[in-house]
Amino acid sequence: QVQLVESGGGSVQAGGSLRLSCEISGYTYSTYCMAWIRQTPGREREGVAGVDGDGNPTYADSVKGRFTASWDREKNVLSLQMNSLKPGDTAMYYCAAVGGGYCYTLGPADSDSGYWGQGTQVTVSS
Repeated sequence: QVQLVESGGGSVQAGGSLRLSCEISGYTYSTYCMAWIRQTPGREREGVAGVDGDGNPTYADSVKGRFTASWDREKNVLSLQMNSLKPGDTAMYYCAAVGGGYCYTLGPADSDSGYWGQGTQVTVSS
């Protein structure tokens, strides 16, 4: 069993920065993709960034160059540094441990698959 607890969300003006953290408890297999996934009302959950078992990050096109994901295995913490935030980044952000292949697609995400945190809200105002 894997438990995930997100923190670090909040409200910020466009152009600002936030850092999300996800504390991980339980065993995380190297085959997992540790992912950040976001959802806005009325839309599917979509992948933002993922880190595979080798520590390689991947990103959705919409956040490349602005977001940086990392997975500290010693501290068991997944992080997402978000810079140059835009109003379009406003969403509930979830930390998830899902199948490894997801890191290479970052498409719509099924919350019935894998392990998920409760989410943390990010609001970016213009």
